[in-house]
Amino acid sequence: MSGTKKDVEKQCHEFRQMFDSLRGEIGKVIVGHERIVDNVLICLFCGGHVLLEGVPGLGKTLLVRTLSSALTLEFRRIQFTPDLMPADIIGTNIVMEDQATGKRHFQYQRGPIFGQIILADEVNRATPKTQSAMLEAMQEHTVTSGGQIHKLPEPFMVLATQNPIEQEGTYPLPEAQLDRFFFKSLVQYSNREELGTILDRTTTAENPKAKAIIDAKQIIASQELVKRVAVAPHVQDYAIRLVLATHPGGEFAPEITNQFIRFGSSPRGVQALILSAKVRAMLDERYHISFSDVSDSVLPALRHRILLNFEGQAEGIQNDDILNQILQYTPKTMEKSINVP
Repeated sequence: MSGTKKDVEKQCHEFRQMFDSLRGEIGKVIVGHERIVDNVLICLFCGGHVLLEGVPGLGKTLLVRTLSSALTLEFRRIQFTPDLMPADIIGTNIVMEDQATGKRHFQYQRGPIFGQIILADEVNRATPKTQSAMLEAMQEHTVTSGGQIHKLPEPFMVLATQNPIEQEGTYPLPEAQLDRFFFKSLVQYSNREELGTILDRTTTAENPKAKAIIDAKQIIASQELVKRVAVAPHVQDYAIRLVLATHPGGEFAPEITNQFIRFGSSPRGVQALILSAKVRAMLDERYHISFSDVSDSVLPALRHRILLNFEGQAEGIQNDDILNQILQYTPKTMEKSINVP
């Protein structure tokens, strides 16, 4: 990071204040799920997208709506259904008539993807053809229609919700689309105390709401600030080896990887580990990342980037169990590390 040590510490402190303010606004509406909320905010400041998986009724959609209320960004919701078509997402060219001359011409009609906070609700209820309409937007932040490339507004973030694959009427997301999600978070049931608070907020006159406190300019500046956090070569090498440990037959793969994994993580996995570690470091008001910053992001960053083989599926192995063993197996330092410039 640039500037004197005092300047850097001030920037990290201001970032943490901003993060805590957003967390507080969301906490006015969302009860519990602190880890999920933190992961969503980390994705926001890393410029990534997040996939929220859980059974219906756990507050996934409410979380996304609450986040949009705390940001002065354009919010769009896309309800994914089996009959949804790609043009319903990205838009299409329609015939328009000039009132003065009577001549007709094609004009591009933008779809709901042209927002800044996009809620892709129940994304796995649409067909793979429709799901693929999101690929370009999520990676390049552009939409191509009729041979023309249209840029999406910045910042741009997709927050998708999905029901577990076992539920009726769902389609598995293509691996290429899964890989474009920065994090995948699993939304669990609320506990006894949390359910009591939920009832107090939803069955009485109390109606808490989040207010907008962060704008696009602040988010973009914070995303640039995150990229300038320092990474030591041995810490970066640790993140690299964690990802390589998901590749069966590789130098760093443990036995469980070779036995149950068909395909391991792409380079996007290690990018997610490093960027999210930078945010975690700044939340601790540090300007360099640690081993724990990296390991804390392994599950949300990699659980959707490994594909089980037939044996792993037959045994009912969970991706998180494999990743936890990889964390135990992979040493933080090695006698011979890669010198990263």
